[in-house]
Amino acid sequence: MRISREKVNHISKMIVNDLVKRDDFDYKTELNDVRLEITQVINEYLKIEDSADEEARKVCASYSRKMREGTDEWDILYNRHYEEYMSKHGL
Repeated sequence: MRISREKVNHISKMIVNDLVKRDDFDYKTELNDVRLEITQVINEYLKIEDSADEEARKVCASYSRKMREGTDEWDILYNRHYEEYMSKHGL
């Protein structure tokens, strides 16, 4: 599921703000650099998630017996292929 750039930035700011409140961390870099790295990681994850969705849908559509999206059978197969793709990418 695609979320907007603004939402990703907002989430990364919330994470950094939470880190600032904690005394457990010693920052060796600027907090904005940390926020930018968090944003990059979120965006990379979302790209992999989108690719997993696309691949799972493609595989489900390739079955000789056509299934309607939303049926129990389709959901089971979609989830299986989605999870396989995610596990191949270490997620």
